[in-house]
Amino acid sequence: MTDREPKPSLLSRITVNQWLALALTVIAVIFVVENRDHVEIQFLPITVSSPMWLILLVMFLIGLVTGLLIRRRGRR
Repeated sequence: MTDREPKPSLLSRITVNQWLALALTVIAVIFVVENRDHVEIQFLPITVSSPMWLILLVMFLIGLVTGLLIRRRGRR
């Protein structure tokens, strides 16, 4: 007979980063479900009607891209 160590459980193999990603995903899903109402956004002569979560997602992505562009330029 060989001495085999028991396999660690699935929960013990999940890293802190994976737990954090799971928690943020759950929060994001709750946020989307809670913010399905349409809002009107006015920018110059354009008016857009869209769910609030979509508007906030677009603004987040614009901020992310802006941050990446500034960060890249700062490295040079």
